[in-house]
Amino acid sequence: MGAVKGARSKRMPRAVRERQMMDAAVRTFGQRGYRAASMDEIAELAGVSKPLVYLYLNSKEELFTACIRREAAALLASVQEATEPGLSADRQLWAGLTAFFTHTAENPDGWAVLHRQARTHGEPFAREAGAMRNEIVDYVASLIAAAAQEAGAVRREPELAGRDVAALAQALVGAAESLAEWMNDTGAVSAKETAATLMNFSWVGLGDLMTGARWPPR
Repeated sequence: MGAVKGARSKRMPRAVRERQMMDAAVRTFGQRGYRAASMDEIAELAGVSKPLVYLYLNSKEELFTACIRREAAALLASVQEATEPGLSADRQLWAGLTAFFTHTAENPDGWAVLHRQARTHGEPFAREAGAMRNEIVDYVASLIAAAAQEAGAVRREPELAGRDVAALAQALVGAAESLAEWMNDTGAVSAKETAATLMNFSWVGLGDLMTGARWPPR
């Protein structure tokens, strides 16, 4: 792998050098996996010495944890920034889903770190990824709750204000994660097409739910 351009500049600000090391680490962890990735490989890609990597981040575990936190924050920020206040709940959810799929498509190594590596290598990595997921679930739940309020569904179906909203948010985020994995693996559809698929699947059903329609289990 080639070194990041300009990485060997001795006068480079610490923040820039750290970002280059993190970029190299995310790329290596995402493509090679946590166990197979080596600090030597990360240092070479970043264009710095291995001792310098250890100086900034004391261990491979700390470096991987820092990568998880950075990629999680970037994904969450992209979703939140896409949803403009004042839009209807369905337009906000559409914007958030489109941003989610676009971000994962444009940052496949970061998505691999979050969705594949962090979850399969135990603590503390799974906990870090889980915290990010919980924030997204809570955000989606707030959009569903807002939609229920807009439609007046909470007055007709009080449980929509609690348990159902939380369950629907969990289901929607789980579906988004699975679709993102499929989209990135196959390359068959765009982020916007994937978001439209999930909106068609979820919002049509949610729309009926907001009007009081329920599937009878009997």
